[in-house]
Amino acid sequence: MRIKVTADSTCDLSPSLLETYGITLAPLTVVKDGEHFLDGVTITPADIFAHVAAGGSLCSTAAVSVGEYQGLFSQFSAQYDGVIHVTIGSGFSSCYQNACLAAQEFPNVRVIDSQNLSTGQGLVVLAACDLGQRATSLDQLCHSLEALTQKVEASFVLSRLAYMVKGGRCSSAAALGANLLGLKPCIEVRDGKMQVVKKYRGAYAKCLAAYVQDRLAGRSDIDPSRLFITYTPVEDEALNAARQAAARFGQFRQVEETTAGCTISCHCGPGTLGVLFIRK
Repeated sequence: MRIKVTADSTCDLSPSLLETYGITLAPLTVVKDGEHFLDGVTITPADIFAHVAAGGSLCSTAAVSVGEYQGLFSQFSAQYDGVIHVTIGSGFSSCYQNACLAAQEFPNVRVIDSQNLSTGQGLVVLAACDLGQRATSLDQLCHSLEALTQKVEASFVLSRLAYMVKGGRCSSAAALGANLLGLKPCIEVRDGKMQVVKKYRGAYAKCLAAYVQDRLAGRSDIDPSRLFITYTPVEDEALNAARQAAARFGQFRQVEETTAGCTISCHCGPGTLGVLFIRK
């Protein structure tokens, strides 16, 4: 079978990976001061950070519309035996619902709810590419991918809570307390939702080293194929601490570094880093 893989722009895969695997993205909309931009096309995370740093309000994101998905699917449905589209988790956006509505017009298009975001979603996208090369049944391919979504482990550590406060996801009092105590929350995606699972204390580089060790050390249930280190702008010391801990405690054949796109940037801000992988 000839399978085409498409995905929401929230998958945060690097341009080189997108080109290597021939993945086409459906960009979400980013709203900045009432103006609409396309994620990764007409706006970048750097634009968002500069806007907020200059005193602007937080940007927000909007789902890909049914019509936009229909346009995407119509490009490829006649050229391929099947089209697999992997969306950001349905718990974070209405992209999945919109994509499903659009796919009803195309008998060979299937939509996969990644139940994740950023390169947690990206891991499912790459699996679709790998499995699609030897797939003989579109429905069996979807079944395999849906099972895989339960094995993705995605988490991030935030060095600052300013964006969470601005977005109403954290009170000013809680953020002040966290700052005074030097606390860095670890947020994990569980069952398609984000929740704080641990708080680290101290310098960010030290926290990241401890976080990566906690995630990787002494585990036999991790698929060693690929690890993502995904981040918004962080200091070199912090990034190097994460790299060194991943090399020390992980046994991955591939370690990919990628910068987080506009969705993570809008909600978490700079100084965010995560390690993301698949369990066996």
